[in-house]
Amino acid sequence: MRLVIAGGTGFIGSALCARLSELGHSLTLLTRLASSAVNAPNKKLLSWDPRAAGAWEQAIDGSDGVINLAGEPIAKRWTTAHKKKIASSRIESTRTLVAAIGRAKEKPKFLINASAIGYYGPHGNETLSEEAGAGSDFLSRVCVAWEREAGKAEDYGLRVVRLRTGIVLGRGGGALAKMVPPFKLFLGGPLGDGNQPMSWIHLEDEIGLILFLLEHPEARGAINATAPNPATMSEFCKTLGDVLNRPSWAPVPAFALRLLLGEMADMLLTGQRVLPVAAQKLGYAFKYPTLWEALRSLRL
Repeated sequence: MRLVIAGGTGFIGSALCARLSELGHSLTLLTRLASSAVNAPNKKLLSWDPRAAGAWEQAIDGSDGVINLAGEPIAKRWTTAHKKKIASSRIESTRTLVAAIGRAKEKPKFLINASAIGYYGPHGNETLSEEAGAGSDFLSRVCVAWEREAGKAEDYGLRVVRLRTGIVLGRGGGALAKMVPPFKLFLGGPLGDGNQPMSWIHLEDEIGLILFLLEHPEARGAINATAPNPATMSEFCKTLGDVLNRPSWAPVPAFALRLLLGEMADMLLTGQRVLPVAAQKLGYAFKYPTLWEALRSLRL
């Protein structure tokens, strides 16, 4: 396929593009970090402004599909300025891509657009499928607006997938890049009371699910990218400690987390129990369905 990918240089995007390139797909990566350049026979980088039209739009015309993973990282203190970046980097980039799709003479067949399980808002231990409604907190509102912009591509005849991703576990980035160092120093432990659920997915399954969705034209709408076995924060930290041969004994009190991270701490202290109902109905088989298998495979 000829694919256009926004956000292809991030933690998930880099791994996805490497796999797509190995499979022989022709990739055009839209990035703010580089001018037009070719760094592989089937991979081209194009500079783009996620808020404006430009020459990069030519890549969309005649492509088979668009994958949008663009978005400012959320794992830092949510100042007013950073919240604006979180929202605009997702909503405006999606709006710009869909507008370019609308102007294309030969339109792509599909748009796979990132979203997040933050869509559902805090729910504690209630089990959530794709049928659950949206929450009302900051991340929920961002996800609703984000998905709304993606959905407009359906007006141009595209198949649109809204991929609601949980905590992605992989080497060299994501949540584990922040969690593993304290454990290795014998300072690891759960956040808050540890009872909040964590809906996670192995990076290999995140990539595997996206590849699966490329090949299945019946896949559309909201799809949860989470493993079928969520864990509580305490279970997660104990399993991580076991894999690292370290104890999980130093919990971070909720008040300390709120002092450090502000509003973002609420996301970490409440959690969600999200199941991949749609993916499993479509027939996707998870390579790493359990947390122990997933963490052990990473050789942290």
